[in-house]
Amino acid sequence: MWAPWRMSYILGEKQGACVFCDIAAAPTSAYRERLVLVTQEHALVCLNRYPFAASHLLVLPRRHVPDLEALAPEEYDALMRLVRDATTRLKKATQPDGVNLGFNLGKAAGAGIAEHLHAHAVPRWNGDSNFMPVLADVRVMPEMLDDSWRRLAPAFADVPGEHADAEGA
Repeated sequence: MWAPWRMSYILGEKQGACVFCDIAAAPTSAYRERLVLVTQEHALVCLNRYPFAASHLLVLPRRHVPDLEALAPEEYDALMRLVRDATTRLKKATQPDGVNLGFNLGKAAGAGIAEHLHAHAVPRWNGDSNFMPVLADVRVMPEMLDDSWRRLAPAFADVPGEHADAEGA
């Protein structure tokens, strides 16, 4: 399977201590480049740069915490409301047959970035999984990330918070 977009990550310089903190601190002008769909006071939504399926979203608190219990009540409420809002818009924009939704808390649970809590919202379609993941640990991505961003950005326009200009920013 050809995935040339992975090499820039593998060989690229890793900036900052936490990629999610870097995204949370980014100016609005960098949202599209960083695949951000909306930011709010306590949480944000972005596309997963290394997705399991097309339009794979991440919803995360802006504050760097590893676990749900580390969130203040208002941060927890904001995160969960944004998980719900993101899932609603994901379903509307992509018309999936189902959605995988969840948190991987800790490395042992499968978290790739365990230090910064985040939820996954992964749209799924009947027939989107075949023998490739089972036999070759390979996923087939039917859509480029920028195309997913353009599809999803208008669906998040009514979510309170800061957004990139869906046309160009």
